[in-house]
Amino acid sequence: MTSPNYDLIIIGSGPIGLACGIEAQKKGLRHIVLEKGVLLDAVYRFPTNCIFFSTPELVEIGDIPFLTNGPKPTRSELLRYYTKVAEFYKLNIRLRQKVVGVQKADSGFHVETRSESGRFTKSIERKPPAERCARRDAFALFPGGSYSAKAVVLATGFFDHPNLLNVPGENTEKVSHYYSESHIYYRTKVAVIGGQNSAVEAALELYRAGAEVTLIHRHAEVGDSVKYWIRPDIENRIKEGSIKACFNTEVKEIQPNKIMLQTDNQSPFEIENDFVLAMTGYHPDFDFLRRAGVGINDDGLIPIYNPQTMETEIPGLYLAGVVAGGLRDANKIFIENGRIHAKYIVDDFVSKHQDG
Repeated sequence: MTSPNYDLIIIGSGPIGLACGIEAQKKGLRHIVLEKGVLLDAVYRFPTNCIFFSTPELVEIGDIPFLTNGPKPTRSELLRYYTKVAEFYKLNIRLRQKVVGVQKADSGFHVETRSESGRFTKSIERKPPAERCARRDAFALFPGGSYSAKAVVLATGFFDHPNLLNVPGENTEKVSHYYSESHIYYRTKVAVIGGQNSAVEAALELYRAGAEVTLIHRHAEVGDSVKYWIRPDIENRIKEGSIKACFNTEVKEIQPNKIMLQTDNQSPFEIENDFVLAMTGYHPDFDFLRRAGVGINDDGLIPIYNPQTMETEIPGLYLAGVVAGGLRDANKIFIENGRIHAKYIVDDFVSKHQDG
């Protein structure tokens, strides 16, 4: 590889990836942000009516105030805010570029991408025909390319890799690990698997949209981290019987019109079912991390890096945001405590390249 085109390549355009771009811009670094999907792809794919737990000031980046209509930001407010911040700082962003290779070279890193516009076709298959055509026109092909840089930041998140149930029938069309809207489930029997915020909020929205909802959770009650204003709502709906709940229960098999369950060590039983939402969490792309050279601690599947600089064992290769949490600690890193990673990374990079 000849002289690198960039100082810093940032992979991922979530809030933390954008924060890294902002810090790079402030320091006058040549940077590019590569994103496999749309800007803020993971935030975009959150449920349409999602209200985030954090208050606005805790998710601000770039020293730009975040004003919201309520005490907690909504998905649409986050999308507007971060988009405007990216525009304000004139970040160099390349969208629909899936990184397929990160290779260390003598003078830095070589990064290969391919076009990812095909993934949008899958996401709009259930849309009305007119909307499908309009969206396909908007997602015209964006050719992949090759990039080189002195350093690379992996801010790839974990939303593309759900934690699987590993049961028969999980790969059928009736099963989804993502939830966006409730209306299409009207007058259907929906099993929601999980007990954290995503599962609880989906169950409540589905119930209010006219679905017959069963919440299935392997523990004795919903998780401790469920939002404080959501917990009494789900508990009361379960108590009154509006939402059925199967606690201490695991899914054993998913069939076309029913699912098989087992509570503790009792005999398996079945319930009628039309759709399954497996809201069981997500994890980083460990295969991609390993191919890039990141060491993984198999005891808990935690990437190996320096928490003071976010640099991995590969000099110049950094982690930022939730990807640093691996499988065990992914739910401990949020926007509010992950945004500081940007400063750690850029400060470390500048200290090592002060002479150009």
